[in-house]
Amino acid sequence: MYIGLGGAVTFKNARVPVEVAADVPLEHLLLETDAPYMAPVPFRGKRCDSSMIAKTAERIAEIRGIPVEVLLKATQRNAAKLFGIPLEEAST
Repeated sequence: MYIGLGGAVTFKNARVPVEVAADVPLEHLLLETDAPYMAPVPFRGKRCDSSMIAKTAERIAEIRGIPVEVLLKATQRNAAKLFGIPLEEAST
């Protein structure tokens, strides 16, 4: 099972998404956009798209106390495994 987190984890009053971001094992975590809604801070109120996912990743890495690069590599591996994409392909 994988858990996907989107822009809501960046919201000021986001208690449950923050708890989930802290507790879900890294090998079960995915990033998502919730497009076209739920744009992350600082894009609140704008149409959400995949270009904003970095803000979600930054916030989750901050919550977990790990470098964002570690989070991005782990979630890339998870997405590649879930969708059956060879990892070499997933990195392009």
